[in-house]
Amino acid sequence: MPESIKIGTHDGTFHCDEALACFMLKLLPRYKDAVVVRTRDQNILDTCDIVVDVGMEYNHAKLRYDHHMRDFKETISTVIKKPGYDEEVTLSSAGLVYCHFGHEIIKNLVPEASESDIETIFKQIYNTLIKEIDGIDNGISIYKDGSLYSIVTDISSRVKLLNPAWNSKNIDIDEQFFKAVELVGQEFMQHINFTTYVWLPGRSIVQEAIEKRFEVDPSGEIVEIGQYVPWVQHLLTIEKELNIQPSLKYVIYKSSYYRIQCVPIKNGSFLCRLFLPEAWGGLKNEQLERACGIEGARFVHSERFIGEHSTREGVIMMARKAIEIGKAL
Repeated sequence: MPESIKIGTHDGTFHCDEALACFMLKLLPRYKDAVVVRTRDQNILDTCDIVVDVGMEYNHAKLRYDHHMRDFKETISTVIKKPGYDEEVTLSSAGLVYCHFGHEIIKNLVPEASESDIETIFKQIYNTLIKEIDGIDNGISIYKDGSLYSIVTDISSRVKLLNPAWNSKNIDIDEQFFKAVELVGQEFMQHINFTTYVWLPGRSIVQEAIEKRFEVDPSGEIVEIGQYVPWVQHLLTIEKELNIQPSLKYVIYKSSYYRIQCVPIKNGSFLCRLFLPEAWGGLKNEQLERACGIEGARFVHSERFIGEHSTREGVIMMARKAIEIGKAL
C-alpha cells in the first residue's frame, strides 16, 4: 500500500493562515487525501511532501512555504510577476499557498470559468479574504498612507478562539486545529461561491454599461446600468483598468423610479467626484422642478449624492445639466 501524502505544519497554538493553507491544499487532487502532520521536528518535516508555516524556508521548487524568516519580504507582487499586482502586504503561509496554487484551485472549483474569469476571481478573493489573513498574521497595520487592507471576515479572531484556553483541561489541540481548518474552509468556499456567482456577474453588467456609456451621452461621463447591481467597486476598478478619461461622474438606473447617483472618489467614501448641484439639494417634486427646470424631477437628497426622476429621459437630463453646472463652476 503506498505511503500517504503528508502536509506538514507546526504543532501547538494554531492560526488562521496555516489552517487555510492546509484547507486549500486539500482542494487539489494530489493532496486531497493527504495527512496533515503537526510538528516542529525538522526531521519529521523533512519527510513531508509539502510544508506550510514552519521550517524557516520558502522554496516553491521544494514545496516549502514558511514566512517567518527575518529576511522574508514576499508579497503577491513579488510572487506573481505580472502587471496588475502592486500590493504591499507581506504574505503569510495562506498567501503563499494561494499565490502558487490559487488559480489551479479556482479552476478546479469553477471548471466552467474562462481564464479571464479565473484571473478576476483570483484577484477578488485575494483582496477580500487572503490579504486580510496575511495582514493580521504578519501584524501589519491596516493604514499606511491609506488603507492597505480591510477586515472583511475577522476569521483570524474566530480561529484564535478555537485554541484551548490557558486554563482548559482535556482539550485535544489537534482536534481543535481541524475544527479551525473546517471553519476557514467554509469561509473560503463562501467567498468563492459569492465571487463567482454574485460578484462576477455584477461586474459583467457594469462593464457592459461602461462600454456603452457614449450611447447615453456624448460626454462619456454618464453610465446607465440596465438593472441595479452593487456597482461602485466594479466601476472604479474597471475605470482604472481601462484608463477611462474623462472620469465617470454619474450612474443612472431603474428603481421604483429612475435614479441618478454620484460616483464617489473611492469605494466606501461619502465624497463624490461631482455632487448634484447645490441649488437642488433637499428639494422634491414641484420645488425641484422649478430649481432644475426639468419637469418630472422627484427629489434630490440633501447631501446631493442621489436624485430621482419619473422617466429615463428626465434622469439623463438631470445628469447632463448637473455636469454642465459643475463644469461652469
